[in-house]
Amino acid sequence: MTNPNLPNITSGISRRGILQGSAAVGAMALAGPLGAGSAHAQPKKGGVFRVAIAAGNTNENYDPGTWDNQYVQVFATARHGYLVEITADGDLIGEVAESWGASDDATVWTFKIRKGVEFHSGGTVTPEDVIASIDYHRGEKSTSAAKPFVQPIKDMKADGDSVVFTLEAGNADFPFVVSDYHLPIMKAKDGKLDPTSSDGCGPYKVANYEPGVIAELVRNPNYWKTDRAHFDEVKLLTIVDPAARQSALLTGNVDVIDQVDLKTVGLFGRAPNVTILSTTGTQHYTFAMDTRAAPFNDNNVRMALKHAVDRQGLVDKILFGYGSIGNDHPISPSNRFYAKDLEQTTYDPDKAKYYLKQAGLDSLKVKLSAADAAFGGAVDAAVLYSSSADKCGIDIQPVREPNDGYWSDVWMKKPFCAVYWGGRPTEDWMFSTAYASGAPWNDTFWENERFNKLLLEARSELDDAKRAEMYGEMQNLVRTDGGVVIPMFASYVMAHTNNVAHPEKVAANWTLDGFRACERWWFA
Repeated sequence: MTNPNLPNITSGISRRGILQGSAAVGAMALAGPLGAGSAHAQPKKGGVFRVAIAAGNTNENYDPGTWDNQYVQVFATARHGYLVEITADGDLIGEVAESWGASDDATVWTFKIRKGVEFHSGGTVTPEDVIASIDYHRGEKSTSAAKPFVQPIKDMKADGDSVVFTLEAGNADFPFVVSDYHLPIMKAKDGKLDPTSSDGCGPYKVANYEPGVIAELVRNPNYWKTDRAHFDEVKLLTIVDPAARQSALLTGNVDVIDQVDLKTVGLFGRAPNVTILSTTGTQHYTFAMDTRAAPFNDNNVRMALKHAVDRQGLVDKILFGYGSIGNDHPISPSNRFYAKDLEQTTYDPDKAKYYLKQAGLDSLKVKLSAADAAFGGAVDAAVLYSSSADKCGIDIQPVREPNDGYWSDVWMKKPFCAVYWGGRPTEDWMFSTAYASGAPWNDTFWENERFNKLLLEARSELDDAKRAEMYGEMQNLVRTDGGVVIPMFASYVMAHTNNVAHPEKVAANWTLDGFRACERWWFA
């Protein structure tokens, strides 16, 4: 078995295709399954599909504005429908929306709502349900993680069987925006959503949910996609510990796991009845600094820390070759406007010491919080980072945090911590989610006036050459001024039993087939 590396692919997206609601060329690259002999078998119905996921905690709920890890995201796509779906090729196809189109300046978008899409509780999806579902994330009082990229919607209205969105400025990527997992189409009552409701219009209905433990679902008999939702039942289990997750697969207690422990992937893949599945895309691992807190409020300190990490060492020892080095910005080689000519930030003790001196320091001591809940091998990565930084006059003290509650008690609470990001299919989406001023998930609390100005301008710019120039400058601003160290892009490495089958192409925009394994996979 060979280790796939992220390919240097710049995929073009047809603006005409997006504007007219047709298939666009994908923004994500993928590596096919390794040894998945049953992947091409004809789908058949039946069985109980058990998935062990390396995330989940007792604080989770049904409120779509709060979803923040892969467990709730897989759970969401198992029960909900969305306006559009990102395919395994990275194309956009209609889901609750049958088709869509835009004005010439991409400020007005019209989505025709598919007829006959039924909610689990009864009744069909209406344009009013769509409007309420998106509106829930907007407004001054909204705390939704989706707020930054739906806030530019100036107006929504029903027009027959369609919903018309009017934006503050043109956005050629708007159809991608409404595919976000925070934006399921939910049932409205008097124009409002019930964020405590499990009701949806997706492939499975919730039978039982114990946050941080298990979600149990049964097939929706009225699901409009007759060629999907093959399992009778789905069980999603939280198993954060990687050894326990792999043991569950080996002993037949689950059928699929995500985040295989890369330290043992070679041996694990040779076990009977185990198939390793690896896909490459936009997933990246980071060390986020709170730029409001000393010493991280000094960019010289941030630059010193960026030159103090041995990136290739982390790719080799933490990812075991399943990935590639990062350059302290979140745009991957598979993104459309990836700035391939940017200077690579390298491990350089002399430069690190120079920046420390510019900060008026001879040495530096900081604590770095990490847990395997952040990403597999995060604690080991922190230790390796500490070792390389030691030669730079920087004393990084790794702090092993509890896995349970990491995302609620450590992330965006501790000033320096390990984080994983699934990435996003467009540059605007990624930047708006985690780097824009005031974004709920801006985990470095970074503020850069030039960056925020470019973000707005690039979103409404329809000339691809100009957009590429703008996004290139933004990547460089994050690299040279931002509060995040991004040492590596990581492949999604999963495993399943040999009786699990899936399409020949598996999506790489998120783990577990773009979070849609429950809907797209089947038992051979």
